[in-house]
Amino acid sequence: MDDRKIDTYLDRIGATRTATVAELHERHLRAVPFENLDIHLGEEIVLDEDRLVDKIVHRRRGGFCYELNGAFAALLRALGHDVEPLAAKVFADGAYGPPFNHMALRVGDLLVDVGFGRFFLRPLDLRSREDQHDPAGVFRLVDAPEGDVDVLFDGEVRYRLELRPRELAEFRPACWYQQTWPGSPFRRGTTCSRPTPTGRVTIADHELITTDAAGKHVEQLDDEALLAAYAEHFGIGLDRVPGLS
Repeated sequence: MDDRKIDTYLDRIGATRTATVAELHERHLRAVPFENLDIHLGEEIVLDEDRLVDKIVHRRRGGFCYELNGAFAALLRALGHDVEPLAAKVFADGAYGPPFNHMALRVGDLLVDVGFGRFFLRPLDLRSREDQHDPAGVFRLVDAPEGDVDVLFDGEVRYRLELRPRELAEFRPACWYQQTWPGSPFRRGTTCSRPTPTGRVTIADHELITTDAAGKHVEQLDDEALLAAYAEHFGIGLDRVPGLS
């Protein structure tokens, strides 16, 4: 990543070269949405670093875990940080999913993850097994079998993390699987979401969901209003409504 691309990426998230990893992490989450729209637009997601950065920086889109953490890893490396991709198994419906169905990052002694939707806003200390308080809630790392680590959010396991370093290419089969398997949660419906200064804004299918101190508000949108909401809340301009045939 050359200097121009670094500065363009930093501008995308409203950060500077002197920002800490924690500052970059939170700004990335607030600027770049977690979204799966390409899957529902019939666009293939390819885990190539240049394509990931282009999507987020120049196309001003978001993505899901492999895309968001893949691009963020490229930025952090360009800024001089030592970054290791880590594989994780998401815990849902009482069981752990398959290996590589989530990607996170290790940066020094920090767990970095800008690709899990509603999760920690600031990196976690991988060395700590105590409660770690974050604006999003309380997190804790718990040792698991075979040297893995469970990541808990408000007392509930969200995923089991392997600490063995991986390469971006190792996640390509899982990325393809998540896009194409009919039972994938990313194929069940569209989502686009990011934290706001007062809570969170999400578009799920044709619903605009906003949460703040006053609670949760849900608004049903027709196709025209849906496209306008993507542009207004996420800066995403679409020429058609996402939807699997």
